[in-house]
Amino acid sequence: MKNILLTATAVVALAAPAFAERYVMITHTQGTDPFWPVVEKGGKDAAAAVGAELEYNYDASGDMSAMAKLIEAAAATQPDGIIVSLPDADALGGAIKGAVDSGIPVITINSGLEASKEVGALMHIGQPEKLAGQAAGERAKEEGVTKPLCLNQEAYNTALADRCQGYFDAMGMDLNMIDVSNDVAQIKTRTAAALQADESIDGLLATGPHVCEAAAAAVEEVGADVHLSCFDLSPGVMNLIEAGQVAYTIDQQQRLQGYLPVIFLHLYNTNAGMLPGSDVPSGPGFVDASNAGDVADQAGVNR
Repeated sequence: MKNILLTATAVVALAAPAFAERYVMITHTQGTDPFWPVVEKGGKDAAAAVGAELEYNYDASGDMSAMAKLIEAAAATQPDGIIVSLPDADALGGAIKGAVDSGIPVITINSGLEASKEVGALMHIGQPEKLAGQAAGERAKEEGVTKPLCLNQEAYNTALADRCQGYFDAMGMDLNMIDVSNDVAQIKTRTAAALQADESIDGLLATGPHVCEAAAAAVEEVGADVHLSCFDLSPGVMNLIEAGQVAYTIDQQQRLQGYLPVIFLHLYNTNAGMLPGSDVPSGPGFVDASNAGDVADQAGVNR
């Protein structure tokens, strides 16, 4: 009898799937931004917590049509849910709507708050980008900036444009933004060229952590006296804040953008559609000289 029970248990174990649920996360990136590994870590931590499988995908080219194909390919495998960033609703909306129409629950993260519902997503998790930019601009104005420039590394990304626009709205000025690309060498070169072309620029807003680090190098190279503020955290950004080269950075707590959607999709699938009653803002918050020491060890890991 004991052997029969052991054999039956083994058969059940072999017949059961390795994971009760499977989720796919797809984000936009060119592989140069230290932001996204933290999002991926958050998603995989959450999947481990609920006993699910998480597949993380991105297209290294950063091309939106290629990202749309990744969404379509993921939907074809009929996962229990898709988590996707939404930097360009025009380019990605059709693929997301297709996934939703096939019965797959979708949660958008990071960018695309305003378009999330339009493409059929259940909810959005991320910071309100224009509001975050306004907070950065209000503080820059208080700290004496009079002629700023915004450095945008992804010209197609509406979220980054919103950060820049919010910053200038708070300053009461027209938008002054340049495309610096996602290549660190180009970011430094284009920032240095802008500072040399207009010596009246006294403020820079970098919309990503690698942009921040490259911009700081450009400021040092040209010898400019510039107020530099940034978005997101990295060990390098923390060092720049502690050295007094960066005034502050906006923390959108991106681990939440990876962790929470997995948890929410799990609850949705196992508890008859349980979901929060609204979108979840993961930020913004300020990290500056007053608290950088407390969060430095988290930069690039959980924040």
